[in-house]
Amino acid sequence: MKTLTNIPARRERGFTLIEIAIVLVIIGLLLGGVLQGQQLIENSRVKSATNDLNGIAAATFSYQDRYGRMPGDDNAGLTTANTNLVARGGSWADIPTGAYGNSNGILNAVAADVFAGTGEGGSFFTHLRAAGFITGDPSTALSAAVLPANPFGGLTGVTGETIDGNMAGTKICMSNVTGSAGIALDTQLDDGQPDSGRFRAFEDTTGTTVPGTAAASADTAYDENLVYTVCYRM
Repeated sequence: MKTLTNIPARRERGFTLIEIAIVLVIIGLLLGGVLQGQQLIENSRVKSATNDLNGIAAATFSYQDRYGRMPGDDNAGLTTANTNLVARGGSWADIPTGAYGNSNGILNAVAADVFAGTGEGGSFFTHLRAAGFITGDPSTALSAAVLPANPFGGLTGVTGETIDGNMAGTKICMSNVTGSAGIALDTQLDDGQPDSGRFRAFEDTTGTTVPGTAAASADTAYDENLVYTVCYRM
């Protein structure tokens, strides 16, 4: 009878150093490609946000040149809701109930409501859309739904209230902005400092922090691990 006692055991073959090195190189290339792709996406969002901020500012100035009024603050003699602003000669589509201001020359949009889309802050975007300066439906009821989405998954709003102690004038604000994007935007549009100049950044713990309440003072330095609400004075 044959036995198996004399049959040598099979040796398990492991990876050679060359094979392990090749695998590590491939993993490194894949990780590098992923990181590079993420950076390209971030750069694209920053560029888009820059264009949005400058585009809204340009639309605002164009509206003022055409009508002599601030969008959102305009009433043009309007006394009834859900109709054209009468001074527009019927060229506008109907705007929703309450979507007009008091024509006092100031955008009465408080910082606490910057992402609510109500009052003159919401009417601001309604008027720009009705006049054809930005895209969107001007008949949308005043709410957060009238606010444009920004490239970072947050909202874009406006405020005329002084924020961060001394930043007056009309500001465009974006929520949910990453720290690295905030640095890039501030560097391109202002002085690179979150608490000075015409561009301010506030730590955004909820994704919708408003500069007049939850974050009364702008941060003193950027942190790439944080998320911010940023405001840019036109």
